[in-house]
Amino acid sequence: MKHSGKPNTIRRSVALPGALVEELSALGPADLHGNWSRLVTVAMAAMAVDPAIRAECADIAKEFSAADLDGLRND
Repeated sequence: MKHSGKPNTIRRSVALPGALVEELSALGPADLHGNWSRLVTVAMAAMAVDPAIRAECADIAKEFSAADLDGLRND
């Protein structure tokens, strides 16, 4: 069967500080140890529904909104 459209998964590589990796390894769920892709996915899903994180993200977006059009002409 031939698939069309965009892929559902986009792979990216990132560099993380060693201390952060050690902390995540210690605090992350045991069943996710060694599976960094799944750990990040689970963590981001939890953050997406956390009211405090959503509020903080909204505050940050509001603070940066004044610079949204910096350098762009409004023709």
